[in-house]
Amino acid sequence: MMTWLWSICLVGFGGFFGAICRFQLGTYMANRFPSSIPYGTLTINLLGCFLLGLLMRYHSFDDWKLLIGTGFMGAFTTFSTLNLESIKQLRAGLWQAWILYTLLSYTGGILLTFLGYYI
Repeated sequence: MMTWLWSICLVGFGGFFGAICRFQLGTYMANRFPSSIPYGTLTINLLGCFLLGLLMRYHSFDDWKLLIGTGFMGAFTTFSTLNLESIKQLRAGLWQAWILYTLLSYTGGILLTFLGYYI
């Protein structure tokens, strides 16, 4: 029971700070770089991929994975927002921006996770 409760607290605590960091960085990037490409979500997801790869490589402790991996990164990165913004681009006819955003998000995410893991 105590282990289960501890795990929930770690995930919740990490998620709390991950959500705040996502909001702050996303807002900053949207204001700093207004564009048809959502640079805030792109930056957040790519940074999250790199950091998660780094975490998985160097931290084998379950508590760190719960706190940072599941909690913080789970709330920080945002697959659903990526897909919503992709659909908005398509509906607005921004095909070139959509292709660039999709390629950077998925290819960049995989490459940065790999880089973080093997750094």
